[in-house]
Amino acid sequence: MKVLVIEDNEILSRNIVRYLSLKNIHAEASLSWDEWYRKAILKYYDVVLLDINLPWLNWYEICTKIREKEKDTAIIMLTSMWWNDDIVKWLEIWADDYLVKPFDYDILIARMNAVVRRKMVNKSNTIIKSWEVILDLQKVEVKNNWSLVNLSKLEYDLLKYLLQNKWVALKRQEIYENVWWEFDWDFMFSKTIDVYIWYLRKKFWKEFIETKKGYWFLIK
Repeated sequence: MKVLVIEDNEILSRNIVRYLSLKNIHAEASLSWDEWYRKAILKYYDVVLLDINLPWLNWYEICTKIREKEKDTAIIMLTSMWWNDDIVKWLEIWADDYLVKPFDYDILIARMNAVVRRKMVNKSNTIIKSWEVILDLQKVEVKNNWSLVNLSKLEYDLLKYLLQNKWVALKRQEIYENVWWEFDWDFMFSKTIDVYIWYLRKKFWKEFIETKKGYWFLIK
């Protein structure tokens, strides 16, 4: 999961980023107008954590610009207010959820996971994303930073299976059975899967697919 924190309270912003990083969630902080615009408009994020009271721009303008660029990014409002009318307005217009400060960081993570799951269900799982990689199941195509990536059928099938199981460390046996549709012990201990993982890393980047204990593979 990739998260952008738009919050003018530097201490709170840094603490959120630090805690999410400890939980293996990629998070970046944005403390100024220039910084948020450069990051939110030029990069893709699964979740944006947006402070409702920023001194340099109205929350509505930020949400509008984010939605104009990327409709699938989840927006969670961070607020110190309990006023129901405002909360209803946020949720009806742009926001996917909200949290009232101070909040528990584990609850924040649970809320982020929930809104990302809802987004995936709403899209009927036709689009799968991880970082800047976008796999379109209907068009059978893959983009990286909005540029098309040419993949063989096996490369595409392997990438699709890894993306459909994001954050899950997949065993070789699972991958062989669901991508190659066969399994025997000789095949499992061959280097076939390693070769195709190498192909994908070469077409994207080395850290895109992680290896766990030399035996499991996953995408975050």
